[in-house]
Amino acid sequence: METHLADFIRDTSAGREVEAILRKCVHCGFCTATCPTYQLLGDELDGPRGRIYLIKQVLEGVMPTEKTRLHLDRCLTCRSCETTCPSGVHYSRLLDIGRALVEERVPRQGVDGVLRSTLRELLPRPALFGTAMKLGQLVRPLLPVALKSKVPLPSSAGSQLAVAPVTPGGRTRRMIALAGCAQPSMYPNINGATQRVLARLGIHLFEVPEAGCCGAVRLHLNDAEGARADARRNIDAWWPQLESGVEAIVITASGCGVQVKDYGHLLQDDPAYAVRATRIAELTRDISEVVTAEKAALTTLLEKSAPAGRPRVARLAFHAPCTLQHGLKLKGGVEQILAAAGFELTPVADSHLCCGSAGTYSILQPEIAYQLRDNKLAALHAGQPAGIASANIGCIAHLQSAAGVPIKHWIEWLDERLTA
Repeated sequence: METHLADFIRDTSAGREVEAILRKCVHCGFCTATCPTYQLLGDELDGPRGRIYLIKQVLEGVMPTEKTRLHLDRCLTCRSCETTCPSGVHYSRLLDIGRALVEERVPRQGVDGVLRSTLRELLPRPALFGTAMKLGQLVRPLLPVALKSKVPLPSSAGSQLAVAPVTPGGRTRRMIALAGCAQPSMYPNINGATQRVLARLGIHLFEVPEAGCCGAVRLHLNDAEGARADARRNIDAWWPQLESGVEAIVITASGCGVQVKDYGHLLQDDPAYAVRATRIAELTRDISEVVTAEKAALTTLLEKSAPAGRPRVARLAFHAPCTLQHGLKLKGGVEQILAAAGFELTPVADSHLCCGSAGTYSILQPEIAYQLRDNKLAALHAGQPAGIASANIGCIAHLQSAAGVPIKHWIEWLDERLTA
């Protein structure tokens, strides 16, 4: 695609990046076939190709409007288009830059501005968000339906039973878990189950209290500097542990995994953090990568636990989050683990399409988000599963509001299988 960038961005690092991205696009339109919002709305400007043209116009000096901003807002950043694109267009990075430029020129007003500012300040603060969640759970029966769907029952937290790590040869392997911002108060059993599973595999998993939100919330609400500050805080918290021999940083929310694995790019222009950020990104692992690497040990554990009974739920539907399959490019690994654990996985049509969660999207674009949720649940229920597994807290929270069957992180299902 031919470009003529305006003076304000042409000779900047962002300008060089967007020009390289735009030049890869051959406007073939393959991306529209797998774009959830284009499939729903049928508007070219609500698909990747149309949004690329809108961003290109802004980069070339055209003044954006609120309509421009709306079409960019409607994008889920699901990256399905990146998986489909034959030319390797890094659309998500172009979108981040384009959204920031448009918001700079068309500032948000009224309720929309206040809501985004509140989400930007509330969600990344675990203590503040945790207090708000506890209050919400106390008055849950009194909440409006739309708000109630965002507040899980307290009983969904489960227990945090400690399991001492198995230490073959007397050596305990150590890995860091990202606690995250929303997960500790909404679904703390996800990291609890992860600790128990990895302990059985001889790995001690622990959290570093000084670490916090990965930065994805702020980045996708157009606060790139806030996201960089979150990344720097986490790097400072994790680095001494890495120097002491910690093997990896384990992420149980695939959305956070995409963000942390991108720290090298996020801080590439920061001379004080660029090298460490790249190293952190290299050592970051989705929990499915860690468990898959211990396949032999897991198989032995499963064989030992088999006589105790079959899994509590035999038929599962697996919802692969966009951040897992399109962001991290990890496809099929979780399914193999669940199948090895004895679960029967039911077929899910259009598994590449987003469920509508997409971070704060379900709050900011509820009409589209709930249409996508209902479509996803119809596909998940088609095989009549007794439960649903996923790999991202946002998807779990969004789908559970109308799931009708138990929905948990896949590591929780595996943990139950091993403790049967």
